[in-house]
Amino acid sequence: MLTVLRREEKYLLTLKEALQCADRFEKTLAPDDFSKDGAYQIRSLYFDTVDDRDFHDKLTEQNCRQKIRLRIYSPGDSQVKLELKQKENVYQKKRSLLISREDALSLIEGRYSVLLNYEDPFAGEMFVLLTEGCYRPRTIIEYSRRAFMAKENNIRLTFDSDIRALEGDCRLFSPGLPFYPVLPGDQVVFEVKYNQFLLGYIMDVIRCVDRRSVSASKYCLGRSLSFPSY
Repeated sequence: MLTVLRREEKYLLTLKEALQCADRFEKTLAPDDFSKDGAYQIRSLYFDTVDDRDFHDKLTEQNCRQKIRLRIYSPGDSQVKLELKQKENVYQKKRSLLISREDALSLIEGRYSVLLNYEDPFAGEMFVLLTEGCYRPRTIIEYSRRAFMAKENNIRLTFDSDIRALEGDCRLFSPGLPFYPVLPGDQVVFEVKYNQFLLGYIMDVIRCVDRRSVSASKYCLGRSLSFPSY
């Protein structure tokens, strides 16, 4: 299991602003492992309870809330990340476990007992959470990401564009899904992720954004067909 505890701030930028910021970060920061050849694709299948509790907790900005998802980087991936993101006040705690493609398909079909085959205690915790909460797959989100890293203070800066979604279709590994856009094509979600504080030279670049942080949940954006008023 991998555990990450950090603060996250999100900004909505125009494509032009995002490119300008990315160009400045490129001069001082290293790309993350996935971004060495440029932007890369991320696809996540989100789960929620039968009464969409996690969605409504986010919508009403509850101090303690969570999201559960399966994440891949290509439809052909043989391993999948099972992730639990929990927010408590300003901090985000993310725990993840690599599972097989076959077990991911079992989770999508509601066969959560496959998690009991893993020795990691997190797998057992997720089995209880998924089972007791009557979780079911809800929506798939896919987007293009470009990311930069600063080793000091574990800082990560991401630019997510071409964000699209699909409700009512849980074929996580299908290469040709009929996604629909959830944001105008010229908008980019810029995320700043860090531990205790931001370094000065990174804050200088962020100041040029001239934006207040916003609550831009990709999961909630992806539920736009079920909840069009979001």
